[in-house]
Amino acid sequence: MRKNYMMTADDVAKELGVSKGQAYKVIRQLNGELKEEGYLVVSGKVPRAFWEKKFFGYHSS
Repeated sequence: MRKNYMMTADDVAKELGVSKGQAYKVIRQLNGELKEEGYLVVSGKVPRAFWEKKFFGYHSS
């Protein structure tokens, strides 16, 4: 099964075991970091590869 490229607030909430509101706060923080690095972002979503790098320290293939 193929994973989605982008993670939603529901995905983040499940991964972290937090509320959807808290998940949106995490996404905003991660998207802020991406913006500072010059990347385009999609509100309410975060790239799965960036998520895995920040939380697990690696990129998935």
